[in-house]
Amino acid sequence: MDHYIREFVDYLSIEKRRSPNTAEAYGRDMGKFSAEFQKTPLEDISTNQIRDFLLKLRKNGLSARSIARLQSSIRSFYAFLIEEKITDKNPAELLETPKIWQKLPGVLSFEEVDRLISAPDPKTPEGLRDKAMLEVLYAAGVRVSELINLEAAKVNLEMGFILAFGKGSKERLIPIGDAAKQAIEDYMLIARPGFAKGRNIAPLFLTRRGGAMTRQGFWKIIKRYTLIQGINKPVSPHTLRHAFATHLLEGGADLRSVQQMLGHSDISTTQIYTHVMQTRLREIHEKYHPRP
Repeated sequence: MDHYIREFVDYLSIEKRRSPNTAEAYGRDMGKFSAEFQKTPLEDISTNQIRDFLLKLRKNGLSARSIARLQSSIRSFYAFLIEEKITDKNPAELLETPKIWQKLPGVLSFEEVDRLISAPDPKTPEGLRDKAMLEVLYAAGVRVSELINLEAAKVNLEMGFILAFGKGSKERLIPIGDAAKQAIEDYMLIARPGFAKGRNIAPLFLTRRGGAMTRQGFWKIIKRYTLIQGINKPVSPHTLRHAFATHLLEGGADLRSVQQMLGHSDISTTQIYTHVMQTRLREIHEKYHPRP
């Protein structure tokens, strides 16, 4: 097997033009696989055996992220073997990541979201900007990269939607509510002209110096308001994206619609939020049902 692994790493570097670091990472992953199955012929390794191997690593402390990468490496390795006509099956192809590996995102309650969004001071230009950013993040569930790269021309306040530019260079229309529309309008009319200083700048959200807001800058903004409001949970820009999805589903939205708004190419990515809902519903049931 080690011979095939070396060929696989060379294939990644030369034919697939993967970076040296990436190819080496795949090689290290497959080293773990080889150590586990060195006495088992490749054609005899089953899906269940690979699943048990990954579960064992997880129980031994390997992170969920590392497990997912290792699983991807194994799947790619078998795809290479099939292409080279060394084997005709890929036992990792149908292997699903067990739900126990998925890290459920932390969720803010609606009351906590409301407190966070109300934290900025609307009497200052920075406060108007920050409130608009928080409103858009929660109203549209965009990624932080989509938020900071959102262009003013991509906002339609009359129709009530934004055009987000997401992963894979894909654009998607996302509706926003009245609260977000009002916050954007206040920011654009009162605060943004002072930041732009008469210049025609594409990004909607600007710093005091007139530059585009950065990920790090917005992260610090959220951290500050979290402390001000005494919210004792880890809060990041992604936390509001999680809240957006969870609160929609709790309100009765269907999974496909939430998938489209989040910009997930695969609905299995969106399904993690159903696990969040199940956990919270179980807690509510245990707390309020007369016969828990």
